[in-house]
Amino acid sequence: MQPAFLGIEIGGTKLQLVAGDADARITTRRRFTVDQARGGAGIREQIQAALPELMATATPVALGVGFGGPVDAATGQICCSHQIEGWSEFPLGDWLRGLTGLPVRVDNDANTAALGEAQRGAGVGSNPVFYVTLGSGVGGGLVVGGRIYHGAKPGEAEIGHVRLDRAGTIIEHRCSGWAVDRKIREACAREPQSALSQRTANLPSGEARALAPALAQGDPVAQRILAEVADDLAFGLSHVTQLMHPEVIVLGGGLSLVGEPLRAAVATALQRYVMEAFAPGPRMALAGLGEDAVPVGALFLAQAAGQ
Repeated sequence: MQPAFLGIEIGGTKLQLVAGDADARITTRRRFTVDQARGGAGIREQIQAALPELMATATPVALGVGFGGPVDAATGQICCSHQIEGWSEFPLGDWLRGLTGLPVRVDNDANTAALGEAQRGAGVGSNPVFYVTLGSGVGGGLVVGGRIYHGAKPGEAEIGHVRLDRAGTIIEHRCSGWAVDRKIREACAREPQSALSQRTANLPSGEARALAPALAQGDPVAQRILAEVADDLAFGLSHVTQLMHPEVIVLGGGLSLVGEPLRAAVATALQRYVMEAFAPGPRMALAGLGEDAVPVGALFLAQAAGQ
């Protein structure tokens, strides 16, 4: 019988627990909505309630976790969460070992997604692989030789906090989901007759969801917003390129659902910022695993923990 592994994704809005096989194929999944008002304690109660059922579906040998915030990967201790209270300095690895009796490895969720994409997604066959997630925030992870790169302190590959100017504007201020939502609202207020404005008229939030269909209509307002976001992201990624020389940059997170228009726009804009000697720069790819990037990466973490 093949060994089984467990993976957990702990985010600001969702919690996923999965079981998988030695090839990191998900065989069982439990998904929950996070109640932010209950904080970290509420999430831990959800995990504690779901784990026995999940463990009964297989005979797991190890557990991996992708956590939405800085993590000390050497100890499994959470540094903090920027979205949910009640996680600061929490010994998540030790807590899960006590619950399950299994070897446990904990890492940041963007690092974990990077590992998933490198091993099973858009980065397969490439080295190094740099992953950037464009969601409620902007995060990143670097995988070199099949292993997550870790710096001297937690928080490596934090592309979202790379500055775009000396005034303190960072990539997250321009390219995160909330930043694009705001950009769309401002543009639609100026140009209420645009296709983008019509598509967002009844949306209370999450205006970025309307970007892809408006682009498909050839809406010039949507095209302008895409060009601005792609240019800012490419400028930030040019630093990654010149420092790390990844073979591929993988775009993930909710904003990556804009699809090929986003990928092509970022790839084109990157050429303007990469020095000529490094041209054409890394391949640009859309994430291949979708919302499974973190759970699949967590299964690979579990495999490493069980060795």
